[in-house]
Amino acid sequence: MNKINKSIELFKEAKLHMPGGVNSPVRAFKNINGNPIFFKKAKGPHIFDADNNKYIDYIGSWGPMIMGHSHPEIVKSVSKQLQLGTSYGAPTSIESTTAKLIKKCIPSIKKIRMVNSGTEATMSAVRLARGYTKRNKIIKFDGCYHGHVDSLLIKAGSGVTTFGLPDSPGIPKELAKQTLSCEFNNKDEFLKIFNKVKGDLAAVIIEPIAGNMGFIPADKSFLKLIREKTSQNKSILIFDEVMSGFRVSLGGAQEIYKIKPDLTTLGKVIGGGLPVGAFGGRKDIMDYLAPNGPVYQAGTLSGNPLAMAAGSKLIQLLIKNNPYNALEEKANSLLIKMKQLFLENDIPLSVNAKGGMFGFFFSKNLPKNLNDVVSTNDKHFNSFLNKCIGEGIYFAPSKFEAGFISTKHTKLEINHTINVIKKILQKGI
Repeated sequence: MNKINKSIELFKEAKLHMPGGVNSPVRAFKNINGNPIFFKKAKGPHIFDADNNKYIDYIGSWGPMIMGHSHPEIVKSVSKQLQLGTSYGAPTSIESTTAKLIKKCIPSIKKIRMVNSGTEATMSAVRLARGYTKRNKIIKFDGCYHGHVDSLLIKAGSGVTTFGLPDSPGIPKELAKQTLSCEFNNKDEFLKIFNKVKGDLAAVIIEPIAGNMGFIPADKSFLKLIREKTSQNKSILIFDEVMSGFRVSLGGAQEIYKIKPDLTTLGKVIGGGLPVGAFGGRKDIMDYLAPNGPVYQAGTLSGNPLAMAAGSKLIQLLIKNNPYNALEEKANSLLIKMKQLFLENDIPLSVNAKGGMFGFFFSKNLPKNLNDVVSTNDKHFNSFLNKCIGEGIYFAPSKFEAGFISTKHTKLEINHTINVIKKILQKGI
């Protein structure tokens, strides 16, 4: 069992300076009644904490480390840009380089705007949809987390659900009324709400592959229905691919489903581990943005050259290597064995993976929506997670988060993970 004395002391100090001792709530390990681990370096599939413990990392900074931590070509690209300056607050050619790479991989994106986070991307996409359609209402889906934007923090997943907060104080009721939330993968409920508000419906926003209530892909027929209805109604369909973009395939979830949204939001991977987000889509909609159009959006650090240097290099590596089938095989080799081990111990476990994203749930059947995830076994999850972390296996510290695997995870790391799980189960969870 790893000793984490320095992490414990660092957390005590952090709580003196930051709310809850963290800058993002899930990091506090509150849900699993644990002490967060403080890290100092990472390489390949491993991260190292303040006590010099080594962990096999199945979070990958929540997605962007798809080619492993500290990839030498990405480090080189960032270092080269670092010598030239960190930020100019002015245009650079590397912004266009990154934009062209993204457009090449995601054909639905005809024009793109770089921002600084996934939250900023979804906020801006919704504002643009409202401005373009001159309508007010938004439909989203329970458990889909689109960042901490006021109008989208309604029945959100991930950290909000982790802390038992279906909504958040601080959101005006008048604003909340403009967002309606439906059950994920529920056609009947979507149609009911859609028909009720379609006259003032600006947009429908959805994670086509949800990564914030665990890992739950949408049913294809469900997405096709949403596409059909939004097109008929001249409402904007927004795919939030901040997590799934460049993680499940080069073209994101929309490539897998063969469904073209009007707007797409991106993040994570396109910054190569540095803070970045983007939104893009149809030319006529994107040209409604300032300076071409009346919808205002801006950001001093948008298109930051360091983030663009990291992101463009990572996308180039993904185009060159196209690792998604291999990543899915790796994830499944881990998950199938995990499921078998738990079943041998009379503990139901359901698993799923697509590309480099995966999920596991302490339930007999794979969840299809947020309510299904909520009903999975908390006791088993919390005990298992804490024991894994103690043995150097770093899974996401919430059942409402997806897992991620990288090209640098080999049979060695996967077999070691399986052996640790065997050890844990022998002692009991």
